[in-house]
Amino acid sequence: MKVEGLTVKSKTHGKAVVNNVNFEVRSGEIVCIAGIDGNGQQELVYALAGMLEPDGGRVFLEGREITRNDIRSRGLSHIPEDRHKHGLVLDYNLAFNLVLQNYHTSRFQKHGFLKFGEIYKFADNLIESFDIRCGQGAHTVTRSMSGGNQQKAIIAREISRDSRLLIAVQPTRGLDVGACEYIHKQLVAERDKGRGVLLVSLELDEVMDVSDRILVIFEGKLVADVRPKEVSFQDLGLYMAGSAKRESA
Repeated sequence: MKVEGLTVKSKTHGKAVVNNVNFEVRSGEIVCIAGIDGNGQQELVYALAGMLEPDGGRVFLEGREITRNDIRSRGLSHIPEDRHKHGLVLDYNLAFNLVLQNYHTSRFQKHGFLKFGEIYKFADNLIESFDIRCGQGAHTVTRSMSGGNQQKAIIAREISRDSRLLIAVQPTRGLDVGACEYIHKQLVAERDKGRGVLLVSLELDEVMDVSDRILVIFEGKLVADVRPKEVSFQDLGLYMAGSAKRESA
């Protein structure tokens, strides 16, 4: 992904909450957007994922401009920050949630009728591959599952999609240590397969442990481009607070 001059203005006061942002995510690397909450991360992700239209700039995926494409035609995978609001339909069963992005394809429907056998077969494979714990298998109502297993379901669905870029926003928020470690391993595995990963996180440990490159955002601008081995926790904290000078890419 290549982002050029991306700008998003607030709907309330008109000021830029994402201000002329430029960066790249290459194949086979995990790039983390780090910053204190409320510095434009949410608006940046929404613009990249197609959930809002930016006020300026362009977004390219594998050389193809996707700036104003709808979310489904962008060709990227997205693990949202709020799994209940944007990631799952809680009253659907697990199988239906696992095909939310693909149910319209010829694999899962024909002439407008869903292929239930194919849907449940697909879901069973993901449940086994990603170790999703669910009392009634693919028929389990998603609302009844633990937060960790709900998150596993979203990750399984998004990773299973044939996309070159995975955007993961706060993927371990509210989860126990075991679930966090599992998710980190999945992100690293996708990077090792050659997929680009854009991670957005507020957790310094996660940022330092998982990222290949860290972009720090402060008041809507990228103020640092550093590598974990080249920066301390203290310096990273200073960048996030806007108290350090900008590093060159």
